[in-house]
Order: sequence, then C-alpha cells, then structure tokens
Amino acid sequence: MIRLILATLLLLFGSPALAQSPPNSAPLIIAHRGASGERPEHTRMAYERAIEQRADFIEPDLVMSCDGVLIVRHENEIGGTTDVAYRPEFADRRTTKIIDGQSVTGWFTEDFTWAELQTLYARERLPDLRASNTAFDDMEPILSFEQTLEIARDASVRTGRIIGVVPELKHPTYFAGIGLPMEDAFVAVLERHGLTWAEAPVIVQCFEVGTLRRLDARIDTPLLQLIAASGGPADDRALSYDAMTTPQGLAEIATYADWIGVDTAVIEPEPGQPTPLIAEAHAAGLKVAAWTFRAENAFLPSSDRIGSDPAEHGRLRERLVRFAGYGLDAAFMDQPALR
Repeated sequence: MIRLILATLLLLFGSPALAQSPPNSAPLIIAHRGASGERPEHTRMAYERAIEQRADFIEPDLVMSCDGVLIVRHENEIGGTTDVAYRPEFADRRTTKIIDGQSVTGWFTEDFTWAELQTLYARERLPDLRASNTAFDDMEPILSFEQTLEIARDASVRTGRIIGVVPELKHPTYFAGIGLPMEDAFVAVLERHGLTWAEAPVIVQCFEVGTLRRLDARIDTPLLQLIAASGGPADDRALSYDAMTTPQGLAEIATYADWIGVDTAVIEPEPGQPTPLIAEAHAAGLKVAAWTFRAENAFLPSSDRIGSDPAEHGRLRERLVRFAGYGLDAAFMDQPALR
C-alpha cells in the first residue's frame, strides 16, 4: 500500500530523491534531524515543522534497542537528548563504553528495550545556543524508524508532494559486534514499507564503507557515503576521508553509492574559495550533499557571522547561495525555512 501511494505521487509530482538540479539551482533541502534549529531534534514536532517549511527530506539518525528496534537518535548515548538522567529507575544503567574507539559515558539505547525507550521524552541537545527550544522539552517521546517513515508517508499524502527520508545508520559495526545486526533490521523495515527500489524517496547514508557496499548488494535504494573533514571510516582504519575525496577515491565510491555527503569545510575551506570537489564528484557520476548549514554564529565562518553572540543568527542564506553557485545538489539544514 505504501509503495502504491508513493508510486502514484511520484508519477504526479516526481521524486526529490532523484531530482536532477540544473547548474546553480537551489539545492534540495534535507531537514537535519528535522527542523532542529526550532524544535528538539528527532521529534515528531521537529519533522512536522520541517515539512511545513517545505523541506524536501527529513533526516532520522538510527541506533538500536536491545530487542532490535531501530531508534531515532543522533547517538546511542541518550543522556543529553532525553530525560533518562532524571529517571531514578534507570540510574543503574549509566555506564562507560568504547564506541568506534572513543570512551563514552552515559545511558545507551542498546541497554533498553523499545518498550522502555518509549517511556523517555526528548530534550533539546543544545540548550545554551537554542534556549527557546527547551520550552518543548519532555513533550514528545522517542521515535522509531518506522514511525518516522509513517510521518513522511502521511505528510506526502496530506501535502500532495513527496517527502523523502534520509536515514543514517550510526555505528553499524559496533552494533553488529554486540549481536545487533543493524543492516538486517534496516533492510527488513525498508522491505515492509516497499522502499527498496531505485525510485524510492529514500537516500541511505553512513560513514562506514562496508555497510554501504553490503547494502548496495541487497537493495536498489539510493546510497550516500558520508565524508568528514578529517579521519576515516570506523570500519576501515587504513582508509582516510582525504583519499576518498580524490578523483580516484570518488570513482571508487561511485561503484557502490549514488551520493557523497561531506562536511561543508571540505567544499569551502574559506568563504568564497571552493575546492574542486563538487565538479570532480559530478564527473564521477555522484551527487553531492553538504552538512550542516546552521544559522547560529557559533557554526558559521567568521565572515558570515553577525555580531558576537554565538546564539544569534548570521548570514546563513548568503552561505547557502554560495554553495548553490558551486553546484551543490542538497544541503542538510537545521532551519529549513531560512533557505
């Protein structure tokens, strides 16, 4: 049924996931964790707000519960984005773990059942910068991936335009190592929702290369290789992100993925001075998304800031216009209305 609804809408309106942007046109907008500049991230209200603001996609980051449910949180440590630290019944679950080589202390989704996680409420992750968002703390529960797909599906029907979804698989090698095979659970959800075809309004993202290669063999859904400004994939310590952004590296990515998603600094190290990455990626047959466009001065280059208050908004629109001029295909944004 979901695939039938989406197929009908695709015929009528086209798919944002496959849209071909002409040179210097406005990039597609991916609402980064929803409209996370205005509502606590990864909540229903954040996604609905982004849809109201005509974002082309909504983005859920995915981690797992101990009973194998895909949970929508930026990290598996949830002490800073939920009320779990204030729940005495869960005090004994605070612990320290090594996640992708880093020591992390807190509460982890894989130590909770989905039933338990549903009793937690979301909170603003950046209260110092986004104080107004704290008014929405403890109002909405954590979502599952399936619930987020249903938000996009229902909004597509309601608005008459395709709302795409850009899920990110977080730490899949870590989860596989503790007996929670994220890729299997993820593919099963896509199959249940009829979203494994090449025209599906979904773009699957991950920093890990092996995960995307395996998914490429299992589904036709578009795939996006994430690339940071430094370091390399957690599942291949011999590979660097710098090497992945060379023409040879981009050609290799194109053998299994359709997109790259890169830190804005990789595209524009200095305002107005772009690297050749976008042109080289396009030459390799890849589309390019950049992350993350945020309005607050704290996240902007000095020349794009207005005033000295880190929480005040700077010249986000001007920055996005520059990137559009470089040929950017899609932008991850915390404030989709400011495009």
